[in-house]
Amino acid sequence: MQDQRRVVIDYVYPKINDGDFYIKRVVNESVTVDAHVLVDGHDMIAASVLYKHEREKKWQEVRMHPVINNEWQASFTVVKQGFYTYKVEGWVDYALNWQHGIQRKIEDDQHVKSELLEGIPFLQYISKKVHDHEKDYLNHLQHLFASEQDYDEAIKAATSKKLHNLFTKYPQKILANTSKDYRVYVDRLKARFSTWYEFFPRSASEQKGVHGTFKDCERLLPKVAKMGFDTLYFPPIHPIGEVNRKGKNNTTTAYEGDVGSTWGIGSQYGGHTDIHPQLGTVEDFKALIQKAKEHNIEIAMDYALQVAPDHPWVKEHPKWFKWRPDGTVQYAENPPKKYQDILPIYWENDDYKNLWQACLDILLYWIDCGINVFRVDNPHTKPFYFWNWIISEVKQKHPDVLLLAEAFTAPKVMQQLGKQGYTQSYTYFTWRNSKHELIEYVEELTKTEQREYMRPNFWPNTPDINPYDLQGANESKYIQRYLLAATLSSNTGIYGPVFEQMLDAAIPGKEEYLNSEKFQISHYDWNKENKLTAVISRVNQIRQQNEALQQTNNIKFCQIENSNLMAFYKWNDARTNELLIIISLDPYYAQQGSVQVPLHDLNVQQGHQYQMHDLVTGSVYNWYNEWNFIELHPTLPFHIFKITK
Repeated sequence: MQDQRRVVIDYVYPKINDGDFYIKRVVNESVTVDAHVLVDGHDMIAASVLYKHEREKKWQEVRMHPVINNEWQASFTVVKQGFYTYKVEGWVDYALNWQHGIQRKIEDDQHVKSELLEGIPFLQYISKKVHDHEKDYLNHLQHLFASEQDYDEAIKAATSKKLHNLFTKYPQKILANTSKDYRVYVDRLKARFSTWYEFFPRSASEQKGVHGTFKDCERLLPKVAKMGFDTLYFPPIHPIGEVNRKGKNNTTTAYEGDVGSTWGIGSQYGGHTDIHPQLGTVEDFKALIQKAKEHNIEIAMDYALQVAPDHPWVKEHPKWFKWRPDGTVQYAENPPKKYQDILPIYWENDDYKNLWQACLDILLYWIDCGINVFRVDNPHTKPFYFWNWIISEVKQKHPDVLLLAEAFTAPKVMQQLGKQGYTQSYTYFTWRNSKHELIEYVEELTKTEQREYMRPNFWPNTPDINPYDLQGANESKYIQRYLLAATLSSNTGIYGPVFEQMLDAAIPGKEEYLNSEKFQISHYDWNKENKLTAVISRVNQIRQQNEALQQTNNIKFCQIENSNLMAFYKWNDARTNELLIIISLDPYYAQQGSVQVPLHDLNVQQGHQYQMHDLVTGSVYNWYNEWNFIELHPTLPFHIFKITK
């Protein structure tokens, strides 16, 4: 193919799979674009980033600046939700090329009268684009360049910074080249910063042995708000299957009074668009959603695409399930785990279009009820392209909707779900305990391509996961794990009140809770407060007050010569809010060490005073040096220092 263009755009970043997937931002974040832009020979070139929102027709432009070795960079800010498109444009800048050439000749004491005349067409071109006051100046330059008497003044004007700026401001783009289009999806702020609290509504009753209701949940809203959580997540609230219902501790036999697993969805009382009758009505649920908003809390629902054997879909849409030769239907298995109470959907059936639409209708129904946040159960067991389709359909109509992918599986599978459109992702944080493991994992999430499409959500525990590290752990360990989750990641959550009450009884040899709430109603003293609840409340308050903790990718680990101490620096974009967090990973003994403060990043000279304000204790320290002594005790195994200079 013949192509007369001379500028080559060899590389553009950020991009995911060469543009097959979009990168992610939230409102008012910037997108920094890097590109390799080059030309044959020695002509001067220029480059820009062009970008526009999906509802805009006109491209906006920001000029790129050269960095090194034909690498160029520019940033733009996304100010509205939805899709933006961006691309890189490069061209030979003949006007600047002319100015550079004439400058060189003048410096070589050459007479450049002919060259001045060559510059006039460039002046004539930009004269059509400039403001009136600029046009007068350009008309004057044309006169100078053509005049024999004004040579000295002409060469000064030809090489002036003022003219250079005008050429830059109004470029003549001859045979410009452009990259392919790339996209960025912009969410609301909550996509980047959220604090989740999970509990089972059926366990919300004040009376032991009594099934909780949405009205009971309303009573607990002030407690959740007081602890500083802005998202209240409920496991499935739908009717629970009665066929093959599981008993306590996941036994295959259910006895009278056993309530079954909330994830075994569907019964004679309905399916995914219905509510378990003992919880209340849809009107009660809508009232709870509104009541939660008064406490600045959003209700998050569980979106679990699986059914109980007596779900209405089994009779109404038998093609949606896999039937065995003996006439029975295939239940869910993940050897050695068996889920006799759950039927997986058969995604490869011939009626898949109606199935997909039904799944979309479920989401749209609950969105109409006031839900904008969903935790999606086991998304890795459903087709990737299904998620791409359904998330696109939802976001097109409801851009405020956020979806959290609950997938603890192979890394590339988790990453693929992020690429396909999930807003947030569960992570391996639950199993990262040592300093080395934590640093390595966080840097993988924040320093690689994953930062562009995966928003991690750090959970120390879930109803499914009672990690070995918390089994038999003391209060200090629980404080440590929450601190790590809440400061390393801007999205975090806990399953409570199990976590804050440190209820860690486990099935021996398994990361599972004994007497798991998944299969029974539990009773809690919801008024119980302890040191851990106080710490969680204060840390969540600090998160709300400090922008540095409201994004994840802004992190720099600091040197500290003790494997039991971890330190990291966090900041907001304007560097008006800077924090140094130091955490002890030892729940039993005091730990000491010297931390290297990143003075260069702080723009502080060695020996100059800067203040460290402990946001938990209120203590203030004056530091002067790069290295500073730290001692942490299990009673309060962390510092959150706000830095002032």
